[in-house]
Amino acid sequence: MRLASVLTPVSDENLRLAAQCGVTDLVLRYPGSEPDAISNWIERIKPYGLQIGVVEGYLPIERLKLGIDDGTEMRAMKDLLRSMSDNNIGLLCYNFMAGTDWARTRLDAPERGGAKVTAFYLKDVEQAVMLGARPSDAEHEAVARSQTTDMLWENLDRMLEGLLPVAESCGVTMAMHPDDPPLASLLGKPRIMHSVECFDELIRRYDTPNSAICFCQGTFATIGCDIPATIRRFGKKIQYVHFRDVRGTPEAFAETFHDNGPTNMAEAMMALRKVGFNGPMRPDHVPQMVGEDDGEPGYTMLGRLFAYGYIRGLMHATEPATPAI
Repeated sequence: MRLASVLTPVSDENLRLAAQCGVTDLVLRYPGSEPDAISNWIERIKPYGLQIGVVEGYLPIERLKLGIDDGTEMRAMKDLLRSMSDNNIGLLCYNFMAGTDWARTRLDAPERGGAKVTAFYLKDVEQAVMLGARPSDAEHEAVARSQTTDMLWENLDRMLEGLLPVAESCGVTMAMHPDDPPLASLLGKPRIMHSVECFDELIRRYDTPNSAICFCQGTFATIGCDIPATIRRFGKKIQYVHFRDVRGTPEAFAETFHDNGPTNMAEAMMALRKVGFNGPMRPDHVPQMVGEDDGEPGYTMLGRLFAYGYIRGLMHATEPATPAI
């Protein structure tokens, strides 16, 4: 297993802190279409002993999700896959939340010691904040609301039928992230990756090693499934992990510290060991701690430092025993 992280911002201080805490892999947001964009980032982080393990976030696929791409986004994504291959980056994480992104209705819910976490309450959904989304236009909004689940599956089929052959030829794995919150629809827009059964269908449709799962543990916990059992169910299809926990249901939940939620995190880590997971794992959303009020909710650094130590401790505790000489 490799400890990975998003850094916000990717500053010298945060790079140094991550390296000191044992992070090996930087999770890179979509770097743009410039030919040297990825290689420039590789040179940027090399002095800290870090590598880019995953490209995730802000991908040019919003029109692909809605079935209205004119070919521009498909070309951009194929170029990205080829650039990743050229730079020895083997994992791309994407989601299929058409017209939305990960949503919360509160950014300052109280956690232990007065730390602040993000939370979602369906009763307040009209005030939802799409935390990972880029600005959309009126056309996207109207098209998203006109979609049906069958149409979204067709859009996904069209996208993956175009991208997976390139991913296979490039040696890149595409890992699907679940809908967050895991609801069948949000703000009048349908979703198709909100349950274990949805991922079973994804696996059925795309039986190739290059189509995989980003096991966002917090989202699957929100679904209400048994986390270790679900890890065993998906097995080697899990190629990337967002290691976090939440308390609640899809209609009402809040993030927690890694050691303060309902999931047995040690059993989850052991299950990942037993299915042979050996890829990158990142903390994902973390509590906002004292002195971080101006930071990005869920992505501030002090809670991330706590998460690094917690995750590394579980990684070490679950390592296979070394045979005695």
